Formats: sequence, C-alpha cells, structure tokens
Amino acid sequence: MSIVRFENVGLRYGSGPEVLKDLNLTLETGSFSFLTGASGAGKTSLMRMLLLALKPTRGMITLFGENVGALPRSRLPDLRRRIGVVFQEFRLLDHLTTFENVALPLRIRGAKLNDYRDNVMELLDWVGLDHHANAYPPVLSGGEKQRAAIARAVVSSPELLLADEPTGNVDPALALRLMKLFRQLNQFGTTVLIATHDTHLLETFDVPVLQLADGRTEWLP
Repeated sequence: MSIVRFENVGLRYGSGPEVLKDLNLTLETGSFSFLTGASGAGKTSLMRMLLLALKPTRGMITLFGENVGALPRSRLPDLRRRIGVVFQEFRLLDHLTTFENVALPLRIRGAKLNDYRDNVMELLDWVGLDHHANAYPPVLSGGEKQRAAIARAVVSSPELLLADEPTGNVDPALALRLMKLFRQLNQFGTTVLIATHDTHLLETFDVPVLQLADGRTEWLP
C-alpha cells in the first residue's frame, strides 16, 4: 500500500518555467528512501509539496490515501500532524527550552508532562542533548539545533518522516548515529524520505535512491 503518490505533478513559480515536471512516483508504506540531486534541483520544493505547504501547479498528490487537492483546507492540519519534518532552517522556538521544543508535538496533541517527560529525555540523550535540556535555542550551536529539530520531528513517531539534509551540520560519527535513529523509527513503521547530497550516506546505507534532475525523478538502479 502506498503512503504517497504523485501523478503527473508539475510545479512552476509564477509565470516562469516548470521547475518540476511530470512527477510520477510512489512511496510505499514503511519504506525508507533517499532523495538526491544537485543543489537547486528542486528537492526542497518536492518536500514542501509533501508537507502540504506548497500546491502543485498541475497533477494529483495522494497522501495517506487522500487526494489532497480535493480536501478542504480545514482537513490539512490533521494530515500534517501525521508527518514529522526536519527543515534545514531548524525552526526552533527561541522562547522554549530544548526540552520544550522537542516535546511541542506531544503538547499540541494534548499529552501531559508526566506522560512524556521520560521519553523526551531519553530521546535527548540519544541525540546528545540531555545536558542542554534546559537551554534555549540562541545558545545552541548549529549542530545542536539540528539535533533538537530531529528529536522534535521523531518524538511523536510520525507515520511519514521528511528530512531535508538532516546531517548537514553534524560530524560524520553523529550523522551515522542519527541515521540509525531514522532506521530504528522506520523499523517501527514510519515511512522515511531523506533529502541529501551526502554521497557517503548514499554509499553507506543500502536503501532505494530517488534522483531528481532536470525537474524529473527516477529511481537509481
């Protein structure tokens, strides 16, 4: 069963040429894949369409079995809550501590502190931020903010995880540790799509690779 399906999807900005053309792709439920391509190829635009933050110019996107183009706007937040996202720009809230930022998806769902405190601290320990649990984002390094953003994305065990260059600000050893976290999440049922141009990751992990070039996608052999 597919969790994501693109059918003849195209995207243009304004009256310019199409930046994504005739995308036909399927992500099966429970799959783990890389999305790769040159800088400016459109990886982030594709990810934003998956997050329902960007509408395609044409074609149909089916997500969780729903034709998202036919849904009322009031339904979109419910779908987004089923998706975990790691952005390149982190998007942490400066007035919340690291612990509070990571726990935010759980709080939005109405969970109580006593129910999630231990799980959040365990996750912070896994990404090496347990000693920064009470620190605020402005005092964190770029790599620490990246790890906090990853922890926030996976804390609620989303059905679909979208990660845009999640290892771009960490050292190779930590990158491999984070990848193991993604693989573990995948083993529990989360579908994972990671956008990266890190050839070391592509060579280290034997998973399907979706290449984006000239506005089109193809699965590499």
